[in-house]
Amino acid sequence: MNIFNVKLSVKAMKDLKNLPPHVVYKLQAWIEMVGDEGLAEVRKIAGYHDEPLKGKRKGQRSIRLNIAYRAIYVINEENVLQFVEIIEVNKHDY
Repeated sequence: MNIFNVKLSVKAMKDLKNLPPHVVYKLQAWIEMVGDEGLAEVRKIAGYHDEPLKGKRKGQRSIRLNIAYRAIYVINEENVLQFVEIIEVNKHDY
């Protein structure tokens, strides 16, 4: 099943307000591509490094917005992609 609908959680919307504009732009571009082409096709774009997460985030996936920011998402019961949060990572986090 291919997914075309994307939602942002309240937390993700708040996170966006504190991000650099170029990071917000990259996320918006990714969301538009999912709406146009579907998640299955967008996952093939190597630059986003769409990958499943492990440990306490098992069941979630992330995309890289740049070297410092990741957007975390899940697929909900209605088969809608929902961003949970956008996090900043640094070398101490991994």
